[in-house]
Amino acid sequence: MCPLALFAVFLGQFIFSVKASTLTHKPRVTLTDKDVSFLRIHLSGNNSRIELLQGPRDNIVYATDHINLFQTNFNSSKPSRMLSPVFREECRSNDFTSPDCHYNITVLHKTNDPNQLFLCGTNGQQHTLCCYMNPSDDPFNCTRSKAIQNIQQHINETEPSLLIGSSGVEEFYTTHSGTEGSVGINRFGKNRLWTDNSGTEQRYVSLMASGQREDRLQDRLYAFYIEKNRHPRLDSDLWVPRVAQVCMADRGGPKGYLQFRWTSKLSARLFCGYQDSKLSFTQLVDVNTVLEERWQDTRVYALFRNGWGMSAVCVYTVEDIDRIFKTSNFKGHTGSVPIPRPGKCVEDSTKLPMEVLKMVDKVSEMEERVTSRPLLVTHQYYHHIRVDKVQGKGNVLFLSLGNGGIHKVLERDGHAFIIAELRPFNYRAHILSMMLHSSTGKLYVGSSRELVQIDLGSCEQYGAQCEDCVLARDPYCGWDGHHCTTATNKTIQDVENGNHQVCSNISRGVTASKVYVLRSSGGAADGIRVSQSSKYFLHCPTLSSHAEYSWRHHGNTTATPCISTGSEHQCLLLIESMGPEQQGTYSCVSEERGYHRTLVQYQLQLDSGASGLASHRLPCLGLGLVLTLVLTLLC
Repeated sequence: MCPLALFAVFLGQFIFSVKASTLTHKPRVTLTDKDVSFLRIHLSGNNSRIELLQGPRDNIVYATDHINLFQTNFNSSKPSRMLSPVFREECRSNDFTSPDCHYNITVLHKTNDPNQLFLCGTNGQQHTLCCYMNPSDDPFNCTRSKAIQNIQQHINETEPSLLIGSSGVEEFYTTHSGTEGSVGINRFGKNRLWTDNSGTEQRYVSLMASGQREDRLQDRLYAFYIEKNRHPRLDSDLWVPRVAQVCMADRGGPKGYLQFRWTSKLSARLFCGYQDSKLSFTQLVDVNTVLEERWQDTRVYALFRNGWGMSAVCVYTVEDIDRIFKTSNFKGHTGSVPIPRPGKCVEDSTKLPMEVLKMVDKVSEMEERVTSRPLLVTHQYYHHIRVDKVQGKGNVLFLSLGNGGIHKVLERDGHAFIIAELRPFNYRAHILSMMLHSSTGKLYVGSSRELVQIDLGSCEQYGAQCEDCVLARDPYCGWDGHHCTTATNKTIQDVENGNHQVCSNISRGVTASKVYVLRSSGGAADGIRVSQSSKYFLHCPTLSSHAEYSWRHHGNTTATPCISTGSEHQCLLLIESMGPEQQGTYSCVSEERGYHRTLVQYQLQLDSGASGLASHRLPCLGLGLVLTLVLTLLC
C-alpha cells in the first residue's frame, strides 16, 4: 500500500475512533478521599509489585511483594503483619544470607483448607519450589508439595496461574511467556504436560477454567495471550491477540509422539473492534471473568488498547469461544478433518489416532475468529479490569487509570455508563493490583506503599435528594426515604434508565432544592455589596458532569451559561461591571435528564465605595479556579 493510501486509512480510523469515543459518557461524578472515607493500610517499603488474595475472613487480605507476604486486617488495631516465607527446610535455622535461601514469591493461591496457602518461589538459579504454608505459623515455614515438584522452570511473577483440585492431588497450571523454553501452558502434578516451542514470541495475560460441564470429561482451560505477528506488514499490528484451549483430562500423547505434550491445544484469534470500519484493538492488557450458573454463559471481559492510545472493553462468552473450537475450519488445512475432531476431550489421549495427533501438532489454529464489538471505547489509558455481577441489575466494571484513579462503569444490556471516577489516593499513584470481594461489596486497590479498601456501598456522596441518588444509576445504592444508602429490596433506584420520576410520589423531609443565600462578609442581611463599576464573579459547585449548568438573574428564563473551571468542579459567572442593572438575585441552576435544581443563590447590591475588582469579598478559591478567573478577566 502506498504511503498516501496508508495515511488515508489511518486518518479514517482516527476520525472514526473520535466519533466512537464520543458515544460513551465521561464519569458522571469524581470522588476523592475528601468525598469518601477510604480505609487504608500502609505497606512497608516502596514496592514495585503487589499481588492480592482474599483471606479466610472477610476483612483479611493477603498482599505479597517480591519476598514478603503481608497479612492485613482492616478491622484490627494492628492492621498489618509481615511474613517472610522460608521455602527450604535447611534455611530455617541456618544462615539466611546464603543465596540458596533467597526466593522471590511468584505464585500465591488459596487451597480448600481455609488456614492454608499455596506459594511458589523462584531463586536466582532459576529453581522453583512450591509449598503449603499456614499464615499463623511462626516462622512462616514451607511444607513441600508431594504432587507438585521438580519444576525446572523459572516462573515469572507476572505469569498467570491456576491451582485446581483438593489438597494433595492438585494440578498446578502456569504459563511461560517469551521465545525460549516451553513457551505456552504448562501443567504440574500427577500428569505433567507442557507445550512445544513455537518459535514465536508469546506473552500470556490470563488463565481461566471453563466451568464444570455436564460431562466433566469436556472441562477445559483457556489461556489469553498476545503473539508476535508472524507476517508483519507496514499496515499490520505488531501483536495478535489469541485464546488457546486445552482439555483438563489431557494425558499427552503416546511414547514417541507428543509424549508429555498437549494433544488438545488449539488456538483462535480474538477480534475486538468494528469490522465495517476496520478499527480494531489488538493490544490485550487484562482479562476478568464473571461466572454464571450455565458454563456456556460465563462472560470474559477483555481490556484492549490500540496504537491510537485508546482503550476498549470487549465481552465474549465461553459459548462463543467453545463454538469456534468445535466448528471452525482449521487454518491452512484443505483436507478432511479426522475423527475424533482435533481438540475434542477424550478419556485417554495416549490412544488418539496418529492423524489426529499430527494435525494438532502441525495445524492447530482456527480459521474463524472469536469476535466482539466493544462495550466501551475511550481515550482513557486503562491498566486493570475487575467485574462484579450485581444480581438482576447488571455488571459493574472497575477500570484502573494511570494516575491512581478508577472508573466505576455500569454495564447493562450491552451499554456502558460511567458512574464515577474514584480517586482513593491523595497523590499520583500507580495501581499495581486490584481485587474485588463481591460478597462484602469491597474493592481492594494496591499501590507501591498502600493498600486501600473501597466500600462499594458508600452512597451518600451522590447527594441529599432522592433524584440525585437515582440519577447516579449505581446498582449498589438506593434511596431509603431519607438518605442515599446501600441498596436493599426496599430502597428506590432505577439502574436501567436513571429515571428520577420514581421519586415523585415519596414523602420528603426536605425540599427538592437546597438554596444557599450568601451574605456579605460583615453579615449584613441585605446581601453582598459590590462597588460601582467593579468586576465580580460568582461560583457554583458542579457535582455531575452529565448535567448542564446556567445562571439566572431575577429568575429570568434566558439563562447565562457557566464558565467551566474543569477539575475544580465549579462554574462561574463574571459580572463585567457592577451597576444598578446588575443588582438582585442570581441563581445557579442545574438540569440533568429533566431534573432541575437550584444549587446556590447570591444577593448582590450596589455599594457606593471605591471601584475595583471585589475579589476580596469572595471565599477562598482553588488554584485552578483562580487561574481560570485571571484568564477570563485578561480576555
